[in-house]
Amino acid sequence: MKTKIIRKTPMQVPSPVGEYSHMTIIPKDATLFAFSGQIGVDQDDQLPTDLIEQTTNTFRNIEALLATEGLDASHVVKVNIWATEEIDWHHFDQQWEVMFGHSYPSMTIAYVSALGLPDIKIEIELWAAK
Repeated sequence: MKTKIIRKTPMQVPSPVGEYSHMTIIPKDATLFAFSGQIGVDQDDQLPTDLIEQTTNTFRNIEALLATEGLDASHVVKVNIWATEEIDWHHFDQQWEVMFGHSYPSMTIAYVSALGLPDIKIEIELWAAK
């Protein structure tokens, strides 16, 4: 990475309720990447009906998408997560840890009534900088 992305959780605010940073600072000389929301289709363009499978596939798709631009999880500065049903946090957190280790980006999560297609249960949007 040519620029130094800074992740912070200032002492003056309450601790995060999950594994994320309250703030991510992107240096002025960085190139910013905005990625469309990724969903859990598999390698055969099939969308599993199970949220856990969709979550696993979504993280796999994110890694592949980042790699197309020579990026990895260390470049991710913001993650927005939308789900139509309660997330299995044990499974999700395992995927999150594999991807990010302990260098957590800023994150927002929302439960919504529907996503772009009726069978999509989770969608994850990323912003990255390099």
